Order: sequence, then C-alpha cells, then structure tokens
Amino acid sequence: MLLTTTNTIEGHAITEYKGVITGEAIIGANLFKDIFASITDLVGGRSGSYERVLREAKEEAMQELQLNAQRLGANAVVGIDLDYETIGQSSSMLMVTASGTAVIYQ
Repeated sequence: MLLTTTNTIEGHAITEYKGVITGEAIIGANLFKDIFASITDLVGGRSGSYERVLREAKEEAMQELQLNAQRLGANAVVGIDLDYETIGQSSSMLMVTASGTAVIYQ
C-alpha cells in the first residue's frame, strides 16, 4: 500500500476516492522517561526515550490508517497529515492522529 503526504501520485491516475480515514495511537510516557528527559533538558541534548515514544506512536497510527484503507478496498492513502497532542492529567499521554484520503490508483 502506498502512503503519501502528497495529494497526487506522480505518474498514476487516482480512479476512485474511498473517503477520509484516520488512525490514532495514544501512548503514556512513564515516570522514568520523564526523569531522564528532565535531566537531558538540564544538560542539553536530545531525549532518546521521548523520540522512541514519538516514533512508536507515529508507526501505530500509520498502521491503523493503512488497515482502515485496506478495509475500504483502497490501495493507497494520499494527503496524509500527522498531528501530535498531549492529553490527560499533567499531559502524561501522547496522542498521534494520522489522517488522509483512501484511494484506488492505477
């Protein structure tokens, strides 16, 4: 399945639009990651633990997006947009939403 942020597929014609679809993932950031991220913030540098959580959440949201497209009989998703949001008390949860248009292309 082709997944793209563009609205067209170069060299191919979109023959059918199946509809707007989404995929979501909500992942909690645990206390140890928060502590290590705080230390990283103080001394500088990147927070590998948070980067891994972000990557995992994005991958889960994209997998769900792909499954929803397959259920509609699509062979591609175009116009994909990724949104990141913190939710929950003290913003302890990360929500990633992937949305796009399920299509059939030739």
